This record gives sequence, C-alpha cells and structure tokens, in this order.
Amino acid sequence: MIEDIEKYLEEVRQFQTADGEELEKFRIRFAGKKGILNELFARFKQVPKEDKPRYGKLLNELKKAVEDKVRSLREELARASARAGSGEDLTKPGYPYPLGARHPLSITKNRIIDIFKRIGFNVSEGPEIEDDWHNFTALNLPEYHPARDMQDTFFIRRNPDWLLRTHTSSVQIRYMEKHKPPIRTISPGRVYRNEDISTRSHIQFHQIEGLYVDEGVSFADLKHTILFFTKELFGKSKIRFRPSYFPFTEPSAEVDVYWGLKTEHDYRITKGTGWLEIMGAGMVDPNVLENMQIDSQKYTGFAFGLGIERIAMLLFGIPDIRMYYENDLRLLEQFKSVL
Repeated sequence: MIEDIEKYLEEVRQFQTADGEELEKFRIRFAGKKGILNELFARFKQVPKEDKPRYGKLLNELKKAVEDKVRSLREELARASARAGSGEDLTKPGYPYPLGARHPLSITKNRIIDIFKRIGFNVSEGPEIEDDWHNFTALNLPEYHPARDMQDTFFIRRNPDWLLRTHTSSVQIRYMEKHKPPIRTISPGRVYRNEDISTRSHIQFHQIEGLYVDEGVSFADLKHTILFFTKELFGKSKIRFRPSYFPFTEPSAEVDVYWGLKTEHDYRITKGTGWLEIMGAGMVDPNVLENMQIDSQKYTGFAFGLGIERIAMLLFGIPDIRMYYENDLRLLEQFKSVL
C-alpha cells in the first residue's frame, strides 16, 4: 500500500498540462468523491499497525501535493488566458523611457573638469555660505582693502562676518588648509555678486577655478596649461596674456583666445578684433601661501578662474545669460543628445 502512495506522489509531481479539461480530469481522478485519495483513506484501517504512521504521513503528503498542483496549474492557465485576451505581443520591446537633457551649464562644467582631470587636477568643493577669512582675508584681501569693492558682496544680515561666496577661490583656501604641496585642484561651483541683471551678467553664476602649487612652478607652466585647455575645449591654439590685477596673484593676467573673424558672429562676440577674453590667471601671491603655512621660498604656484556661463554661451551660441535660469524647455530640449 505504501508503495502505491509513493507511486502516486511521483505521478502528481511530474504532471503538467496547459489544457483546462485535462487538469479537471486530473483533479477528479485524485480528489473526486470516488477518487484515489478517498480510496486510500478508506484502506487506512487495513494497514498493519506498525505501518500506520508512515502510511498516514505519505497519504497527507499526497493530498497536499494534489491540492498544490491543481492550484498552481489553475493560476498558470489564468495568466495565460489573460495574456491571450490582452491582444499584446509580449515579445515586443518595452516602451523606452523618455530621453532627458542635461543643462548646458552642466555639460560645459563636465567638459572642463574632464580636460583638467586628464592632466592631473582633482576636484574640490566647499560651502556657498562662507566666512570673511576664506573669502577675502586669506586671499590677500584684508579688511578695508580697496579691492574688496571689485566684488559687490551679499553679506548675511545677522552676522556680517558671513557672506555668499563671491568666487570659488575660497575653496582653494580650504583645500590648502588640509593639504600640503604638491597641490593640483580645480574648484567648480556657484558664486554670488550683487550686480545688475542683464544679458551678460547675473547675481548668481558659476565658476571653475584652478590651483597648482609645487616646487619650481613657473609662468611658463601656467601658459602651457591654459594653451592645452583652449585646444581641447575650443580647438583654438593661439592665446595671449594681457597684464591685469588680482589681489591673490602676482603677476596677474587676463587670458584671451584668438577666436577668428570668419563669420558675422565672430565679429560680434570679439568686437571686430578676433580676440576673446576667457579667464583671469596669474602666479599665486606669496602672501597667500604664507597665510596657509606654505613656505613661499620653497613653493610657487599658479591660479586661474573662468565663468562657466560665458564659456557655455560661446560653445552653444546662447545670447542671453538669463536664459540659463528660466527653465524654458525650448532651450533645454536642444541638449537631449549632448553629453
């Protein structure tokens, strides 16, 4: 008798069908009023006493196996029926997610970061709400220094020692506090200045500033770094340095790239000269290094800074800086295929 139950158990486990009528016949054969299960239960009293525990256990296993098999096959048949009734071809690819677009400022920032990463610069970031020391004093701009007027600053009303940073040079100060030379880092981020909003200026904009400090760093290193950058980003290989003034670099220069005069657009953006200003740069002032406890007799360095909005306007022909902050989909959707 036990062998019969084991044979039926194997049969139930092996049973498969995709036909509802066949499944119903299977159910009736095992679980109907005159089915195999009722017959096996009726034989229980004929089983020898020593075999009753094993017989009862196997019989219950068989009953459960039949119930589970019938339930699972019914569920499969129901799912198959639903799929067939939907009229959908389930082998077709799913609907694609709509393609998003990167903001032109993000595209430009990522390109610039990638260029400088290829020559060993890492990326450093810092807070947008800054203190006077990191934003001014440590950068050779002590209190009442007239050069502070070059940057119309938003101060925090409750504490005049705190402000919205006016440049990402403050990040370089924080980086030098924690790292000693050799230092090679770029600092991208949003900055704030109290300026009139127009087609070319805004109260908020983005900068990327770079810093390289090591033994024997010269102005020639600065020039070749900027030349590599302009070749990679603009495809332009002609640059010039014009003497300028920045409190934290000495000597300082404005950097121009020769854009050319091939089109009317070139004439307009270069004011007929062919030259276009792209950044400020210079050798790090020894006072800045000494403020960071870096020996200015042993180490020298250069720094540079450029506005991301201005570069993006050149790359993509965007005529008005205010367009970056209006979230106009007519502008943003043009950058769906740009990485």
